[in-house]
Amino acid sequence: MPRRPSPPTLAAAQQQLASLGFTLTPLRDGKVLARKLGCAAILEEANRAAAIAVAPGRVVHGELARLVDRGYQKFFKTADAEVPALPEQMSDLARFENELRFACGIPSLYNEGLGSVSDRYIYDRIWYRDQGRQPRAWEQDAAAALRAGHGAEPRGAPRPSMPA
Repeated sequence: MPRRPSPPTLAAAQQQLASLGFTLTPLRDGKVLARKLGCAAILEEANRAAAIAVAPGRVVHGELARLVDRGYQKFFKTADAEVPALPEQMSDLARFENELRFACGIPSLYNEGLGSVSDRYIYDRIWYRDQGRQPRAWEQDAAAALRAGHGAEPRGAPRPSMPA
């Protein structure tokens, strides 16, 4: 059985990235900022191999933005701004990630090859997703919290009676 090639070191990955046109900036703690096509990622050396320390994202207002999927559209979100993701930007991010993975010897996964993979998924009708159990519509406290917090009644919530 053929042996799998060992992943490149950070220095070898830096040479490969430079040959692909990436701009590399050394950071403290031996990390490296890789930039290209308006996107960036931070690389580090882990177990004598290049690894991604901070996931790739788009640079928005000088900050590395995370990709957020709101169900109807994707956005690039930083601490201060949230901008809609344009198709050209999404294809640039996909190209950036593919070239970065190739240079670092990181395998591409099937679901990542199909399209973009967001950092967060926030859909309109899924409230409290990250807090654990979803409130049930028949639970009065949960229904009241949903009405108060989101301005819309969840399915199954009691409706006010109509005047005669």
